[in-house]
Amino acid sequence: MENAFRSRRNFLKKMGSASMAAISTTIPSASFLSACTRSSVVPSTADTVILLWMAGGMAHTETFDPKTYVPFEKGVESKKVLSTFPKIPTALDGLYFSKGLEAMAQVMDKGTIIRSYRSADLGHILHTRHQYHWHTCYEPPQSVQAPHLGAWIAREKGPLNPVIPPFIALGQRFTVGEAEELKAFHSAGFLGSEYGPFLIPDPSTGLESVQPPEGMSLQRFEARYQLYKDLTNKSAVFEKGSNYQKESLIRSMERSYQLLRSPEAKLFDLSTEPKEVYDAYNTGRFGLGCLMAKRLAMNGGRFISVSTEYEPFLGWDTHENGHLRAGKMKELIDRPIAQLIKDLDESGHLDRTLIILASEFSRDAILEGRPGEKVKDQVPQPDLMDDEKFYGMHRHFTDGSSILMWGGGIKRGFVYGKTADERPCSSIENTVVIDQVHQTIYHALGMDPETHYTVEGRPFYTTPDGIGKPVLEILDLKS
Repeated sequence: MENAFRSRRNFLKKMGSASMAAISTTIPSASFLSACTRSSVVPSTADTVILLWMAGGMAHTETFDPKTYVPFEKGVESKKVLSTFPKIPTALDGLYFSKGLEAMAQVMDKGTIIRSYRSADLGHILHTRHQYHWHTCYEPPQSVQAPHLGAWIAREKGPLNPVIPPFIALGQRFTVGEAEELKAFHSAGFLGSEYGPFLIPDPSTGLESVQPPEGMSLQRFEARYQLYKDLTNKSAVFEKGSNYQKESLIRSMERSYQLLRSPEAKLFDLSTEPKEVYDAYNTGRFGLGCLMAKRLAMNGGRFISVSTEYEPFLGWDTHENGHLRAGKMKELIDRPIAQLIKDLDESGHLDRTLIILASEFSRDAILEGRPGEKVKDQVPQPDLMDDEKFYGMHRHFTDGSSILMWGGGIKRGFVYGKTADERPCSSIENTVVIDQVHQTIYHALGMDPETHYTVEGRPFYTTPDGIGKPVLEILDLKS
């Protein structure tokens, strides 16, 4: 009996965590969603969005906005260190990246770099607070669960291919530190479960997400699926939810089942790729995520995020050995991102696919937060470096960072904004904030800037108060 119960429990868990809609059995009972109003029709330049998420705080001075290079030597003053990598030329005259990004440097003639993004001042700096803000455009906490950027797009634009989930998230596990905080913004919120993310933590095993659990026949799976539907309809847990949320949950289950039985399920099987293509992308989970994103974008994916994954003190969260760690992260992202851009461009898909590369904030060797807004230092940094582990960008910096964009109506070979060449390397020209980023994406997709829904008696906009404006200067309005 215990084994049977465990089998059912594991099945339901699998349906809940990998059923293309991040099904939640906790449905807010007070949420009521009414139709939004639209004031205008915006012509679209993009159909698909790919977000390449550099989780953990990618230092702009170590990647796409290099400053004066200071090599390591014992006794070097920390305050003199602005960049720990020399700069390299890109495909654009006068634009330089830092060493280790040679492949991406050669595709910048196809896109735009924003060098003046400024993260919000959220008080004490926590990665998941800033990630929540970046992905939802709302500062936590909120009285209602704010939808992810991808959920808004899924709701407003719908699926391009009716079988492929309109919001797919690749590369982030939820068994790591701050898992609950990560789940807080990987959500459709009040929009409903059907617009939540299809979660694939490891793209190399993506096919498992669209197959019955190991050892379970399709017939048995179908029986369990029917059991789950019955549970949804009859369980007292679901009786507490609104009819809207309940119906959305049921639709998400039905779409999951539809995908499982469709030919499109093979899109999640990367083993079908030719070896030379697989190897070109395979730098690990992130690189394979880029490969899967390409496959999905070419076959009707609407919104796909690929994350280097946030796990405290790993990845771009370079609190120690910053130079060494940044070098390894460049090896992880450089080749597959450049390959993704080239492949979509050569196939003709880049014109209607908007690709964004971003991080929650930047880093600095000395400053924590931003000038004039002192916050608690979260990592020690000696005045003089006597150990190479202190060589790099270890502290959180929110006053300037880089965002890269390609395709989907974005100008080719364009640089927007500027940061100071000396510390603090803050945004000093054409500063961009998060509501502008979101509205630029929505504008490319043809979404009305005043899109909103009435939730619990008040309007909830795609960006706070509906006042966000797109950065029209980076858009090729003639396309």
